[in-house]
Amino acid sequence: MFRAAIFDMDGTLVDSERCWRIAEREVFGGVGIEITEEMSALTAPLSPRQVTEHWFRHRPWPDPSFEHMETAVIRRVAEQLRVECAALPGAIETVTACAELGWRIALASNSPAELCRLVLERLGIAGHFDTVVSVDDVEHGKPDPSIYLLAAERLGVAPGECLAFEDTPTGARAARAAGMRVVAIPSAGQSFADAESHLLLGSLEEFTPHHAAQLWRRA
Repeated sequence: MFRAAIFDMDGTLVDSERCWRIAEREVFGGVGIEITEEMSALTAPLSPRQVTEHWFRHRPWPDPSFEHMETAVIRRVAEQLRVECAALPGAIETVTACAELGWRIALASNSPAELCRLVLERLGIAGHFDTVVSVDDVEHGKPDPSIYLLAAERLGVAPGECLAFEDTPTGARAARAAGMRVVAIPSAGQSFADAESHLLLGSLEEFTPHHAAQLWRRA
């Protein structure tokens, strides 16, 4: 049976995509880039640095620096999450159920560490997580598998014994490349091809230990 659960954060555990959209519209709007809902959906799976680089390639600006823009977006997201930080349906229950199974639990996120800590504390589930791996801990964010491989290493669990929960194909590809089974719960604007996940659900409310047993038998 699986020995660990590794959760993505934005769009999987917390309803934060709106926060990112607002922050990116405000910050990048300041340098003349008008970001639509459709454009936001394209960059939703990326890290803050990847998003900054993406929009600079789209429409370069003379200043401020990448670091300034990236920091401004993160700061604005944090401001919003301190006011409103809502768990997605079934998120807290699924984390709790995995803990009750005796599994080790990790967070593996393309967000920076400060936002990961903030979200877990605001949702009241920080105590369930044995480790948190953020984009700050690796050279390359998802879809590179580094975040997932480091999470498994810190948990002391082989990647093949880890079950990953993801809301985007980008994250799912990272987990699969790390050798993990993937439960996909698509967030708004995201769709999965057949080969990108091992189980597709409408929300984490649908997940049960029976699903985990089935995935393990297939593995």
